[in-house]
Amino acid sequence: MEKSRLVQLLRSFSKLELRDFRRYLQSPYFSRRAETVLLYDWLEKYLKNVKPVPVKEAAYTAVFPNDPFDDHRLRMLMSQLYQLAGQFLAVQDFLSDEVQPLMQLGQVLRKRKLSFHFEQAAADLAKQLELQPLRNADFYQNKYLATLEKYRMAYDLREVDAQQLQALSDELDTAFLTRKLWQACFLLSHEAVTNTSYDFGLLNDALRFAEQGHAFETPAIAIYYHCYHALTNPDVPEHFQHFKALVLQHGGHFPAEEVRDLYILAINFCIRRYNAGNPAYLGDQFDFYKNGLRLGYFLTDGELSRYTYQNAVTSGLVMREFDWVERFIHEYREKLAAAYQESVFSFNLARLAYERKQYDTALPLLQKAEYKDLLLNLAAKTLQLKIYFELDEIDLLDAHLAAFKTFLRRKKELGYHRDNYLNTIYFTRKLLEINPFDKTERTALRSEIAAAQGVGEKEWLLAQVGAAGKC
Repeated sequence: MEKSRLVQLLRSFSKLELRDFRRYLQSPYFSRRAETVLLYDWLEKYLKNVKPVPVKEAAYTAVFPNDPFDDHRLRMLMSQLYQLAGQFLAVQDFLSDEVQPLMQLGQVLRKRKLSFHFEQAAADLAKQLELQPLRNADFYQNKYLATLEKYRMAYDLREVDAQQLQALSDELDTAFLTRKLWQACFLLSHEAVTNTSYDFGLLNDALRFAEQGHAFETPAIAIYYHCYHALTNPDVPEHFQHFKALVLQHGGHFPAEEVRDLYILAINFCIRRYNAGNPAYLGDQFDFYKNGLRLGYFLTDGELSRYTYQNAVTSGLVMREFDWVERFIHEYREKLAAAYQESVFSFNLARLAYERKQYDTALPLLQKAEYKDLLLNLAAKTLQLKIYFELDEIDLLDAHLAAFKTFLRRKKELGYHRDNYLNTIYFTRKLLEINPFDKTERTALRSEIAAAQGVGEKEWLLAQVGAAGKC
């Protein structure tokens, strides 16, 4: 039974949810079969103790101790319990939202033609909508739906007026623009990393409409409008700067997941502009990392992805913000997944020490960590290569290059990464072989490195060619 969809669903429940689900099953309003409670009680022992659930026959005996095993009967009971578990989650989610129950109540009261009761529910809903901090597409959609219910009530009472109809139309425009521009930005973002091409439908009309009125007074519309134009017109920096300022100012008006998406979208945009030769965006990227980390947008269930950890360090190192990087490395160490915590922490401390030219500190950090992540292992070996070269430890470097090359030859699954690292090794050896005082040799090697495709650490290699001429 362990692999059944019922057990998989129940495994996702917290201990509090397991307790509340049992109470839910005990209510005759939701569950009218005692067998569902018996089956759940039997399962709950294994769920709470995180033990594998035994086979179906054991479950059947627990529920129907005096009957011969009937697989169909048990499957039907499991299906019922599964449906109840899904229903429970839906009810929990519905009740946890302070707006949706009031929306639903207003609709029910209108249909019963209880106008006085409806007016009170509508007033409670309007108050609740204004109290909540969010001002994203969901908010404007809910506001429109609330106004729509008021219009329907007025229509039933033959009390519709022009002002009410105009408000309904205006709120629909705001809800549509917010949702449409949000969707357009994430379609564009997906296009940037895939070969997919999307039809954007009414988007051009929506953009023109937004530009003609007062739509930009709504931060959600302004954010996604400038986001869209930054993505489609990357050479016009004003759109990105407007987008950045608005996101940093109004981020608290969006759910954490949506703000995280906006921050990641902005960071990826900065990376693309940097790769296109615009280093000015490095500062913007660093701002998004600092602010996103400070406000917890990059945390998922209290954990920070090791990739975000390393990218934040990279951003700080590029900006030469060494003190900030050092604080970050230590402060967020415990938020990394346990399996990668020590290796990622040590590697990034080594990166910081390298940038500070503290090679004696960096080397032991690189050598003591056990790298379970293959790409992290390769990055550590590359950093070790650079340190040996810069220390002029020729014998150690020669042995390291040979061992590194052998390691790569065995890792055929690396794909293009393998070639990038092999090319780095190749050009490092070329650096060792040239006469540093021969300008012709240095120029030829610099041209060869610059023209080569798929070379890791190309900038470092070119810098070493230049440095060789200053020996």
